[in-house]
Amino acid sequence: MNDDQVVRQLRRADQVARRAMAMGRHPFGALLVAPDGETVLAEQGNIDTVNHAESTLARHAAANYPGAYLAQCTLVTTFEPCAMCAGTVYWAGIGSVVYGAEETDLLALTGDHPENPTLALPCREVFARGQRPVVVTGPVSEVAAEMVATHQGFWQQR
Repeated sequence: MNDDQVVRQLRRADQVARRAMAMGRHPFGALLVAPDGETVLAEQGNIDTVNHAESTLARHAAANYPGAYLAQCTLVTTFEPCAMCAGTVYWAGIGSVVYGAEETDLLALTGDHPENPTLALPCREVFARGQRPVVVTGPVSEVAAEMVATHQGFWQQR
């Protein structure tokens, strides 16, 4: 994906996150983007503490697309994937990940909130333990503040 596509798709993922928040869910959003960087194959908002947007989307992708195709696709997500989501992306065979803001930014917003007990385990570290590469782009400074803004005040109201 080129820089313009990355920014555009991250903003679309943020719209998905805002829809999830409007439904009373945690404000995270993810997209599965085709190899052309333009076509969105699927989008997913957060469901609950266990069914994150990224892991739910990755499971759906693995059930619906061949591995050779997914290796050319990108999962675009508003925040850095947690360890659970990174593992699911890896096992699904998705070839790359783009994220807007870092897990440490999320921790600063959530603190020790029981609905989001963040892990200090960067997704790059999870992927580095695997047997196949997953290309990671992020955080994306141009939109990181926008991703954080979606969460402003959310965790304090829960």
